Amino acid sequence: MPLEFALDTFGDVTRRSDGNLTPHDQVIRDVIEEGVLADRVGIDFFGLGEHHRDDFAISSPEVILAAIAARTQAIRLGTAVTVLSTDDPVRVVERFSTLQAISGGRAEIIVGRGSFTESFPLFGHDLGDYEQLFEEKLDLLMRLVRERTVSWEGRTRAAIRDVTLYPPLSDRGLRVWVGVGGSPQSVVRAVRHDIPMMLAIIGGDPRRFLPFVDLYRRAQDQAGRPERPLGVHSPGHVAETDGRARDEAWEGYRILRERIGRERGWGPPSRAEFDAEVDRGAMHVGSPETVARKIAATVSALGARRFEMKYSQGTLPHEALMRSIELYGTRVVPMVRDLLHQVPVRH
Repeated sequence: MPLEFALDTFGDVTRRSDGNLTPHDQVIRDVIEEGVLADRVGIDFFGLGEHHRDDFAISSPEVILAAIAARTQAIRLGTAVTVLSTDDPVRVVERFSTLQAISGGRAEIIVGRGSFTESFPLFGHDLGDYEQLFEEKLDLLMRLVRERTVSWEGRTRAAIRDVTLYPPLSDRGLRVWVGVGGSPQSVVRAVRHDIPMMLAIIGGDPRRFLPFVDLYRRAQDQAGRPERPLGVHSPGHVAETDGRARDEAWEGYRILRERIGRERGWGPPSRAEFDAEVDRGAMHVGSPETVARKIAATVSALGARRFEMKYSQGTLPHEALMRSIELYGTRVVPMVRDLLHQVPVRH
């Protein structure tokens, strides 16, 4: 499988030129334009994360993806991630089979448990059922994706008997990934369900995830599974120069990190901490040349077949995001392919 290049966003609430925050409805319209641009510059996949809090505008990714699908031709469209623990797998598959029809077969799901827990009380779920909710719902989701008629019984939702969903998935099916934050149990779960794994690397040297990659491959071999692709998701930002990219990304990063830090009891971030993460960690921030070299190093070290960059950084303005997407598609991607001697996936 050739290396795929992807982008994703949570619909971070951006800041306008007048200094005020962008209203949520405008953020959503901006995300649609960002997805259209990603298609135009040749990106392989565009993902939207699901959140239920005021610093992110996207709570219904599939609706926005459908709007992007209607205006694009080739880019694959999906979530990053669908918070499966607090959703209904039946409705998830129905929504994605609809998106599959609208897009002409370009839909994908990346499922995960998410990095926030607001959806648990919002949708009436108990955090004490955290593990069982995800395990049972992933099992049902994969049954619904892989089988035309399904019977299933568990503890976390009502049983179903001989159910067929409509609209049905086409013969090409539906690609599903599972997002993994780095626990051995999550790696083994991906192999047990025979699903490609997307590593969410948001901090530290990406090479520290090599033990999880080794476990993934070893578990596939021991289970007699075919080798499934591995993806890597990390934050990043591209600008014309390293200095401009760092200055722009730092401001958005600082505001978001301070907000989350207050909620979780972390200390305030420092510019030195941010710069260290850019220099030696998971932040892919810089000029096209700098970001291309770092992506090539990351995917080579881990054997990844997809690199997915979260291009939104807190309140970083829409105009800077559009410029980052354009530079990523027109300059970073060709440079990475040259460094790795890769051929394009499409076009």
